[in-house]
Amino acid sequence: MSQFIDYGNLMHDAMRSLIQKVLESVQVNGLPGEHHFFITFDTLHPDVEIADWLSDRYPGEMTVVMQNWFEGLEVTDEGFTVTMKFGGTPETLYIPYDSIITFVDPSVEFGLRFETHETEREEEIEEAPMAEDVPNEQGEAEVVSLDSFRK
Repeated sequence: MSQFIDYGNLMHDAMRSLIQKVLESVQVNGLPGEHHFFITFDTLHPDVEIADWLSDRYPGEMTVVMQNWFEGLEVTDEGFTVTMKFGGTPETLYIPYDSIITFVDPSVEFGLRFETHETEREEEIEEAPMAEDVPNEQGEAEVVSLDSFRK
C-alpha cells in the first residue's frame, strides 16, 4: 500500500470525468447557447487516432474548436470520436481523455489544464506550434494561433 494519497491523479480523473459528462450532454443535445470548446491534445499519445497529414502538421499537440460544424460525436469512457472539417475535408479524430492537455469553454471563461510530470515531454510540447481549427462562415476550419487569444 502506498504511503500517500495521490491527489494529483485523483483530481485529473475527476476533471476527465467532467469533460466526459459535458461531451455526453453535447452528444445528446448539441451545444447549448454560445458554448464552444477549445480542446488541446497530445498528438503523440499512443491512442490518439488522427490522419497522418494532421499528425505531421501538428507534431506534439493540436487544438481543435468544437463550435459551428462537427458531426458524429461519439463519447465513451476512454475518449471521444468526432468528425471535423480541415480545409473543407472531413476528418475523423479519436481523442482519448488521457491525451487532453487543456479543455476550455471561452463562452463562460471555464478551463481545465492537465499538468504532467514528464519534463522531457513538456519540452517537446513547448517547441510544437499551437494551432486550432476555427470554423469559418462556410463551416470549414481555419488554422489560427492560440497566441491571438491570450491576454
